[in-house]
Amino acid sequence: MQDPFQFYGEQEFVQSYRFRKETVIDVLIPLVLSRIGSASRKGLPIPAHLQLLIALRFYATGSFQSVALAENVKLFIRFPNTLRDQQENISKLFAIASFPSVSACVDCTHILIKNPGGTIGEIFRNRKRQFSLNVQVACDPNMKIVDIDVRYPGSTHDSVIFDRSALRIRFETNQIPGLLLGDNGYACRKYLLTPIIGPSPGPEVHYNRNHIKTRNIIERVFGALKRRFPCLRRGLATKLETSVAIICATSVLYNISKQRQGEDFGDVQNEEYHEDNIIIEADNNGLAFRRAFISINFHE
Repeated sequence: MQDPFQFYGEQEFVQSYRFRKETVIDVLIPLVLSRIGSASRKGLPIPAHLQLLIALRFYATGSFQSVALAENVKLFIRFPNTLRDQQENISKLFAIASFPSVSACVDCTHILIKNPGGTIGEIFRNRKRQFSLNVQVACDPNMKIVDIDVRYPGSTHDSVIFDRSALRIRFETNQIPGLLLGDNGYACRKYLLTPIIGPSPGPEVHYNRNHIKTRNIIERVFGALKRRFPCLRRGLATKLETSVAIICATSVLYNISKQRQGEDFGDVQNEEYHEDNIIIEADNNGLAFRRAFISINFHE
């Protein structure tokens, strides 16, 4: 078996594995070596670094799988710990379209999976009659994933996922400063602002325009994630638990690539799934907060 580090030039290596050799050697191999290294000691003939490359090749092509990286979700997918970094995110999001106090944008994307079968199979069938996991993601202004929830089948609405998430609790209890931006698949709340349906000319139109421009960053994250790891765009034909682990692992790798300023792989057609026909009503407190927020920040 030829060693890909020796066999491929840098450009061929990047196209095959979606990471530079330097990143694989300096970051990824040390990250997973303890787990896949122990497997090698149990009799597997494939060296640890080749097992990692096999996993990366699957994420790029959908031809093989490994989930060793999934255990590192909490290490690489998280909100900033310091107030300085949190305020920096708010400032960067404000710079996009002058929408104040936003610390992250949230949305869901469907990842196609094979029918899990049995008594639970049908709950994974989404409104497009496809089997999927509905994955909730929050991102920061640097297009890094700061929160992910991969627990829910495709039939689960975005608002239900958010209501049951740790992300909601952290914002409700002010553990994270600032606001979330979401679409109308979520209820408008004091900490989660959504667009106005049928806005009046003036401040409401101004609010909606800046809201949409700022929130667009989460759609860009979904596109970039699926562009880097096409297995997520094509769908996963693995066991349910393996599919969940693969989504977590590729999200970890995506964040590592953002930290390392990894290579871009060109544009990809927007294949996002949207719940356009379902609009969630806001609670009265959320509506009152939004009206006051617009009056203060978007007056003309």
